[in-house]
Amino acid sequence: MRFTCEKNMLVQGLNVAGRTVAQKSSLSVLEGIFCRAGAQLYLTGYNMETAITCAVDAEITDTGTCILPARLFGDIIRRLPEGPVTVVVDESYKVSIRAGYASFNISAESAEDYPELPDVNSGRKVPIPQKALKELISGTIFSVAENQGRPIHTGVKFEVADDSISAIAVDGFRLARRTYHPDTPTGRQMDFVVPAAGLKEAEKILTDSDEDAAFTLGPKHILFEIGNATLVCRLLEGEFLDWRRVVPANSPVKLVAHVSDLASSVERVGLMVSEKYKSPVRCVFSDQVLQMRTMTTIGAAEDRCAIAGDGKELEIGFNVRYLADALRVIPSEEVVMELTNGLSPLVLTPAEEKYDFAYMILPVRIKNG
Repeated sequence: MRFTCEKNMLVQGLNVAGRTVAQKSSLSVLEGIFCRAGAQLYLTGYNMETAITCAVDAEITDTGTCILPARLFGDIIRRLPEGPVTVVVDESYKVSIRAGYASFNISAESAEDYPELPDVNSGRKVPIPQKALKELISGTIFSVAENQGRPIHTGVKFEVADDSISAIAVDGFRLARRTYHPDTPTGRQMDFVVPAAGLKEAEKILTDSDEDAAFTLGPKHILFEIGNATLVCRLLEGEFLDWRRVVPANSPVKLVAHVSDLASSVERVGLMVSEKYKSPVRCVFSDQVLQMRTMTTIGAAEDRCAIAGDGKELEIGFNVRYLADALRVIPSEEVVMELTNGLSPLVLTPAEEKYDFAYMILPVRIKNG
């Protein structure tokens, strides 16, 4: 195998594919980068749960495959001088790397024992702009469950309809939903749950551009195509929460607040709260004003935020981090706070029709006084 490639392009490819190289595995080849020189240079990292393949433009002189030592090969390429890099792998898997006056000789492995990646290409692709897919992920992934009590909730559920693509995450204390409405019908009706680990890698590859990405659903895997990279990961199986039944509808109290003002107040009050010093933020929803205060062993904080509407003096306690997490990802300038009573969840919904999201936060019991 022999190829020549610009250093910066090779580094980018290694950075992307290297994210899913197994750190430790009983199968030693998984600790390396699978390199295939064909029509293009393809670099793959695979940890048996998630695989990323990155296509890199290169001048291929001799085709072939091998397993390159991920860390060593990556460190060498990153430290080479700028310009073209030539890599030659002989029949005994001795690797020669040359760039400018620098040269290295290392050893590779045969790719015969490298596991075959799941084949998901038989399904129909669903196109979606990269920016939209990134917003679906970043707008929900923080709400996935961290414990394995219900493994299905450690992922994000995607619901695809003809006129919408929604992402939903729940962890037992809060719920996050973001919905994208495509310009053209998807022609599909399906739902599936993607592990958070795989989505975090997809989020890192996605850009804020309007260039199309796509995903293809297989029997047990999902394939994301993002630019010159593909990511395939195993789907989660199980019964996901029927989220439509738990989100309150037609709440009697609806208040409007500026997201930035509300977020700033929540963050200020939250300075008194940490993992060590836990305390809910006490919210009193009055006429045209929301008062927030909290008290821990290290001190107390109080702040006010202007709102539109009358909260009828409802007093509710919330986890301050959950409030801050939701406000941080809300795309609109204003948000509607929907309330029922002092024991019901707070639901944040858009004040403008062009947005479609919902963030629900369960209340926390607060002491009187």
